[in-house]
Amino acid sequence: MTLAFVLKGLLLGFSIAAPVGPIGVLCIRRSLAEGRQVGLATGLGAATADGMYGAVAAFGLTAVSGFLVAQKFWLGLIGGLFLCYLGVRTFISVPADNAAASRGAGLAAAYGSTLVLTLTNPMTILSFVAIFAGLGFGAAAGYASAAALVAGVFLGSALWWLLLSTGVALFRSRVGDAWMRSVNRLSGTVILLFGIYAMTAAFRR
Repeated sequence: MTLAFVLKGLLLGFSIAAPVGPIGVLCIRRSLAEGRQVGLATGLGAATADGMYGAVAAFGLTAVSGFLVAQKFWLGLIGGLFLCYLGVRTFISVPADNAAASRGAGLAAAYGSTLVLTLTNPMTILSFVAIFAGLGFGAAAGYASAAALVAGVFLGSALWWLLLSTGVALFRSRVGDAWMRSVNRLSGTVILLFGIYAMTAAFRR
């Protein structure tokens, strides 16, 4: 029974992570610019946030869920501003000459930035609450089942980011500086547009 919840969570985590949004753009760009490890660290930050929000929904912490939903204006505004900052910085960044320089602090920064960015997206918790409610899953299912589901969500999300960062990094050796500058500008523009949209949506609420 526990294995069934792990597999169900894995499928949910993979499905929620797969649509290419601002985090996907960041992962692709960082995998190309700085290598598979930084791209994977970027994705794992999002996977951790998915697991945390999955836990909020799965364990039936309705008070926490309600607080997060109630703060969706500020979360959307902060997340939108952070996206705009990342977009501008990505747009003006110069391709790195040597990707090997980004290890320790680079990995931590890549992980932390996407962890914060995903946590400030109120749609993440709303997605998990809606999906779990639709499946009829709640705290009544038991803590073991809830833990198994959350573990599956994290593994499914992490699997997607592993596949994406590895696949993109395979093409890195064939990419020149001119192409990377174009990628930076395109990625920065897309991320900036996501940020503007997030702030606009926050004010509309």
